[in-house]
Amino acid sequence: MSAGHNLRTLRLARHLTVRDVEQATLRLAKFKDDRRFIVSNGWLTRLERGVSGPSIHKLFSLSVVYNVSFVALLKFYNVDINEREKFLPIVHSDSTQLLTSEIVNDSRAANLSFDAQTGLLGGDSAVGIELPSSVTRLSSDSIAYGYIGLKDFTMYPLIRPGAFVRIDVRQKRVEAQGFHSEYERPIYFIELRGTYACGWCELHEKELLIKPHQSSPAATRHFAYPREAEIVGRVVSFDTRCVDSDLAL
Repeated sequence: MSAGHNLRTLRLARHLTVRDVEQATLRLAKFKDDRRFIVSNGWLTRLERGVSGPSIHKLFSLSVVYNVSFVALLKFYNVDINEREKFLPIVHSDSTQLLTSEIVNDSRAANLSFDAQTGLLGGDSAVGIELPSSVTRLSSDSIAYGYIGLKDFTMYPLIRPGAFVRIDVRQKRVEAQGFHSEYERPIYFIELRGTYACGWCELHEKELLIKPHQSSPAATRHFAYPREAEIVGRVVSFDTRCVDSDLAL
């Protein structure tokens, strides 16, 4: 049902005419000394017909008149404030990020794509990568999942931008020795106080170095440890392209 239809159903359920609503909101607007809270009968009619869109002030007035929470009315217009964290990766898409359990466990995840940086999208994306079926649900509390943004070339070409990584959050100790090849060298997922990184690590007293792959154009990054960086866990597997996309390095 449309938002307008739902609003009209609410009004009729409370046995209110559009004129009744107008008079009630006039009193509210007068008390607040703000005419933006007035819902005229003409405006309400257009709103219920879907001709006009709501403003936050008028929607608040309707929530009071209909005795319905403002948040509930927002949902009529496909706005759910509880989804804020779910969509953070879409609008803050410049850096590699952890996937929230809400996204990973979403039954729709396998049919969604990640955008050109980091985050979920509905429909087509610039890359067209779909979430692998092996990454559509968390298998245990010890496993987390991450997505490597298309601007993150730290582990290129071993882990290419656009890859999904599986992280064992129990393995937080940085091991920089004892391996015989780049395939044995531990790769870590790192939280950088609001952003994320994925790469080889070296710990020198209180300084953490994030080391790029030797073929990567990225540079080594230095962070005060643990003040500026924290190990999320060790990457134990990843899903990556075997050829470059049309992105330029």
